[in-house]
Amino acid sequence: MVFYISISLILLFLIFGFLFPEQLLGITSQMFAFITNDLGWFYLVTVLGVLIFSLYLAFGRFGKIRLGNDDDRPEYSNFSWFAMLFSAGMGIGLVFWGVAEPVFHYAQPPMGIEPLSTQSAMMSFRYAFLHWGFHPWAIYAIVGLALAYVTFRKKMPCLISSTLYPLLGEKTRGPIGHVIDILALILTVIGVATSLGMGALQVNGGLNTLFNIPNNISTQVIIIVVITVLFLISATTGLDKGIKILSNTNIIIAVLLLLFVFLFGPTVFIIDTFFVSLSGYIQNILPMSLALSPFDKDPWIGTWTIFYWAWWLSWGPFVGTFIARISKGRTVKEFILGVVILPAIFCCIWFTIFGGTALYFEIFEGVDIVAQVTNDVTVGLFATLSYLPLGKIISLMATILIITFFVTSADSATFVIGMFSRNGDLNPDNKIKIIWGVVLSLMAIVLLFSGGLVAMRNTSIIMALPFLIIIIMMCVAIYKAFASEKSN
Repeated sequence: MVFYISISLILLFLIFGFLFPEQLLGITSQMFAFITNDLGWFYLVTVLGVLIFSLYLAFGRFGKIRLGNDDDRPEYSNFSWFAMLFSAGMGIGLVFWGVAEPVFHYAQPPMGIEPLSTQSAMMSFRYAFLHWGFHPWAIYAIVGLALAYVTFRKKMPCLISSTLYPLLGEKTRGPIGHVIDILALILTVIGVATSLGMGALQVNGGLNTLFNIPNNISTQVIIIVVITVLFLISATTGLDKGIKILSNTNIIIAVLLLLFVFLFGPTVFIIDTFFVSLSGYIQNILPMSLALSPFDKDPWIGTWTIFYWAWWLSWGPFVGTFIARISKGRTVKEFILGVVILPAIFCCIWFTIFGGTALYFEIFEGVDIVAQVTNDVTVGLFATLSYLPLGKIISLMATILIITFFVTSADSATFVIGMFSRNGDLNPDNKIKIIWGVVLSLMAIVLLFSGGLVAMRNTSIIMALPFLIIIIMMCVAIYKAFASEKSN
């Protein structure tokens, strides 16, 4: 039932978006404005609460609870586990925004800060760290922890509705549970389709830079079709082959690219920027987490922070479920530290190296990176790499990385959506994965035709709102289940 209702609703959305793209953009823009103006505080408070709660679980009395039987041990090595969860959790987005976001914040900072100033440069990294650091990974951690616990320790189906069983009891097996699972499935499709659309935009940007291939929707549709074929081939090979091998490859290429830019870029500047930005981020994490603009109505927080929280929430069911699937046998503390702390630090390093190199060229070398990123956000990375030694080769390497992240994210998503469609089956059949892979690609194409990044941003924020309520209930359910276990 979940499968048929979900795919029917998604197909209706696809048909409407294909036939009436301007109307879809108009409707989603109005809803986006309402949510960011009137409910932005709800996103900020909830996500901060999720972060605090996840750290409490790691370092409190529940840290030694094992996600499985007491004698279970992890199925995957720490490297493969981290590679898979990181590739599924960030992937395309990190490569897409690694240069572009700090440059945007430098040129268009929040809260009345002077653009293109020393203060806006410092603030650009603090907010990049905020948007890609502890908060988003805490969302993934709570969803993944709840699912891994009920799946491997309580032997329940790996479904979002199962995580609320400690709170709702048998109601999760009826209509209420079905509604929750349908919402999670649709949210996953839209969230992943948003990133696939962004991936297509940046692959197109890379191909345009390297080979002068036209940067337009026709090319982007062809890219999505080709990538779809690749990730469906990977998806049909299974978790231990396709996704695992691709994820390990992603991390190796990403680290090599990272090290190259660090060594051949402004190394000392990058090191200094990292420590200054990290200390500023940690010192200001609370005020930044709750930053709103009730007096001047600055739309910056809605355009950036609230969008990101909604985007991470829209990825929550997918990434959380995937992380749960590969985390059997780990303790709560080990899980939280591995899912929240390590990836967040890696993201901060990534933004410092790539964003820092871009701003160094902008501020000290007279290279107009800001203008290039403002003109076309998809070419920020390639514009920066072009000023380094072996620029063409490194840009080609970056394009390959985007493609492999692209394939891995879509591959992982079809795996998880297949699980949702088959009542939590940990190994969904290939037929269902192929169906959802095609639907994901069609959704990404429709969003591109309906207004590109704007339509994607709007749709993600709208669909994430109900899941915000579900994740609050999930936190209560986790605490109730853990407290009950400790009292026995």
